[in-house]
Amino acid sequence: MGWVALGRCAGGGGRLSSVLSLSLTSLASSLIFTILCILTLALTLVTLVRAEDIFEDGKSDKEILDNLLLSTRYDKRLLPPVQGTLTVNVSVLLLSLASPDESSLKYEVEFLLQQQWYDPRLRYSNRSQYEFLNAIHHYDDIWLPDTYFIMHGDFKDPLIPVHFALRIYRNGTVNYLMRRHLILSCQGRLNIFPFDDPLCSFAIESISYEQTAITYVWKNDEGTLRKSPSLTSLNAYLIKNQTITCPIKVSWRGNYSCLKVDLIFTRDRAFYFTTVFIPGIILVTSSFITFWLEWNAVPARVMIGVTTMLNFFTTSNGFRSTLPVVSNLTAMNVWDGVCMCFIYASLLEFVCVNYVGRKRPMHNVVYRPGENPVTQRLPAVLSRIGIILASPLTLSQGKKKREGGPPTGATTGPNEIVTCTNCGPNPCTHTTTNGCTAELRKKEPPHPIRVAKTIDVIARITFPVAYFMFLTFFFIHYKGTS
Repeated sequence: MGWVALGRCAGGGGRLSSVLSLSLTSLASSLIFTILCILTLALTLVTLVRAEDIFEDGKSDKEILDNLLLSTRYDKRLLPPVQGTLTVNVSVLLLSLASPDESSLKYEVEFLLQQQWYDPRLRYSNRSQYEFLNAIHHYDDIWLPDTYFIMHGDFKDPLIPVHFALRIYRNGTVNYLMRRHLILSCQGRLNIFPFDDPLCSFAIESISYEQTAITYVWKNDEGTLRKSPSLTSLNAYLIKNQTITCPIKVSWRGNYSCLKVDLIFTRDRAFYFTTVFIPGIILVTSSFITFWLEWNAVPARVMIGVTTMLNFFTTSNGFRSTLPVVSNLTAMNVWDGVCMCFIYASLLEFVCVNYVGRKRPMHNVVYRPGENPVTQRLPAVLSRIGIILASPLTLSQGKKKREGGPPTGATTGPNEIVTCTNCGPNPCTHTTTNGCTAELRKKEPPHPIRVAKTIDVIARITFPVAYFMFLTFFFIHYKGTS
């Protein structure tokens, strides 16, 4: 019995030791947990103190941004947590317009693109001395819209390395400004060049966020671009511009927010008038000088005709080499073709006049030099007009002709060739100096020199009038078409 009692006492002691060890373990765990809680509370207090501390005076914007952009509170991969759709306000400030390239219809445009949106994660306390934080060195740590350009030509690298600005305001508004230099591919109506007004367009939109996530709007509903006070044009004449929302029928992705800029340019008309049109008019009218020279002044008339033609070829080819090659008929083709036709026609007129003036005269007609061929033939023309108007006398004149007498009002000169009835049964023709009675007057053949001079006189009127009519039609038509 003693041994049993002793064994029982020993077993109870083992249970007691196990209970004691368990109690010590629980106590140690409690102590460790308490210590951890105290440490966590202390760390939280320190963090709160530091969070309040970063906005105190004397702290740099870099220190403030370093705390705002901690990975534990900011993730640039996520959109700003705003209700509904994130709105990005856009504005464009035009800086410069470079000289256009006529051969490829390209214009160089430099501007500042400003984007503004709200990110509540970047708000900071008003206790800071900064109205905004300069985040240019945190460019890679902040969420930015993935804006890209469509419907343009090529980018041109900036001349200076820093070409953007990034500011964060107290209320969380982010202002992102970047400088862009584009070479725009424009649309022009080359069929009426240089009276067309090229249209240059470019658009911006998000590449990955649909319209339900990001919406681009023009800041303050600006209908036109803002221009810099120091805007330089460099021979690029901007006459109109507009900022609109991309039409859905034109946009290649209709479910993405898109903004469009239209720039309408005009060409320097004074440049084209001084280098193309006025020289062309001078050359064409110079070819008309040959009409006032003598018909047989071969060296002078040939030199003027050939020289004006060669000069016009040189001028037009030198200018057209800078223009784009198109397959349709353009205003410059019409101008060159018609002007060349006038110059060539004046040269052909000289050839005709010289050929006619050198022909052998018929019936030994004598040419009286020094008289105007128009005034020489004017009495005969007026006489014919009077005969036609005197129609009531036609019957009486016919009766007198049948009786063998000369018609009333008919006069015959000593050298005019007439039909005579005094030669016998068969009528003959000779001059009126032979004493015969004229029954039928025959038209005197004009002298070749007189014909040549008449052609020159007619050309002096018809060529300038026709060319003036072409100029009027050309400038009114193509200017109205533009």
